[in-house]
Amino acid sequence: MKFKIHRGTKEIGGSCVEVWTENSRIVLDFGMPLIDRDGKDFDFGTYKNLDIRKLVELGILPDIKGLNDQSDPLVNGVVISHPHQDHYGLSNFIHKGIKHYLGEATHKIIELNNLFTQQEINIENVTYFEKAKPFRIGDFTITPYWADHSAFDAYSFWVEAEGKSLFYSGDFRSHGRKSKAFKWFTHHAPQNVDYLLLEGTTIGRDTSPFKTEMEIENELAELFQQQGKINLMYASGQNIDRIVSVYRACIRTTKILVVDVYVATILKVLSKFAGIPYPSNDFQNLKVMFPYFLSRRLKSEGNEKILYQFKNHKITKEEISNQSDKIVMMVRPTMQKDLEHIQGIDGGNLIYSMWEGYLQKPDTGKFIDYLKGRNFTTHKIHTSGHADTRTLKQMVEAIKPKYIVPIHTFSRSKYRNTFQTPIIELDDGEIKEI
Repeated sequence: MKFKIHRGTKEIGGSCVEVWTENSRIVLDFGMPLIDRDGKDFDFGTYKNLDIRKLVELGILPDIKGLNDQSDPLVNGVVISHPHQDHYGLSNFIHKGIKHYLGEATHKIIELNNLFTQQEINIENVTYFEKAKPFRIGDFTITPYWADHSAFDAYSFWVEAEGKSLFYSGDFRSHGRKSKAFKWFTHHAPQNVDYLLLEGTTIGRDTSPFKTEMEIENELAELFQQQGKINLMYASGQNIDRIVSVYRACIRTTKILVVDVYVATILKVLSKFAGIPYPSNDFQNLKVMFPYFLSRRLKSEGNEKILYQFKNHKITKEEISNQSDKIVMMVRPTMQKDLEHIQGIDGGNLIYSMWEGYLQKPDTGKFIDYLKGRNFTTHKIHTSGHADTRTLKQMVEAIKPKYIVPIHTFSRSKYRNTFQTPIIELDDGEIKEI
């Protein structure tokens, strides 16, 4: 068995690992880069008019023979770990005859992204796997392990063939609302693994344990107890753990949680896979606001039914204005026009609950400046979606691999100071035989 990391040995994002035997070949993740070669934010729009050959030449597309539409399919399957674009965002370039293996909820999230965002990634040739249930692709036996991560439906993979194996960690942590999944893993981890491809997003940062989602919930509940203020929550609409923390803090402080139709749809679809709150008669303090620009676009595209499904749980801008001190509302920059038409909210709280790097984006900065102009006080309440040093060490101790290979990291040289297991530093495109 051989493997090659096409992207990720020196950067976070754009994850892609090719694994093959003499008879079979698979790809683990096929992600969009997060940064350009010059270190700036990656913008695929700059390259969208280029053909596949040029994209491969520039290093945008991994050079995997038989993967794209311009050749015969020579890859037996593509396995997607979770629904973050840096792990699946180049899937449109995969030959339509090649099957994707992914979680059902992951597929649903990708489809929702196509509906609500500018993304157009259609994955149709699919097989759904389930946690802890091995499946076969050619020579390979692959066992998915459910991971605690800020993305819903995330997995790590144990890949076996020809008496050899590697473990691909994907993205994971142990301080989220699925912390029991990681604890279970430490008692059921695969053994005799040759290579552990271990994400190191946080290596090189603060080595102290990260806040848990329960601690995030407590901080939010304490803030929500302030009198006479609306609370605006700037967080990812797909960070289900964070939304649950916000909801639970609202329950504790008798607040009304307001989400827009985008977040409401995500919650409703994913409620089929987990016991999460969504706008319904069962969750009376969860209401839906209909943003102007998003609602207009959905109507123009013939998707009015998306709006109508929440009509019985609607809250108007006037209703928010009249009881603003009881409201916790999830917001984002595209909703600024809607906030301009909500009265009596000046001097409220803005809770920023995302990676601080996003603050450098122009639209984020402009949005926060707008709210500061309305005398909002900004609070940063967040925790990482990735493993802290302690958790990384726990995974290594559970698996006891022969070697660790750094991936999904900017700090691979610091692995040697973190782990006692031998470290193999590969370069992008370097072949390793097990």
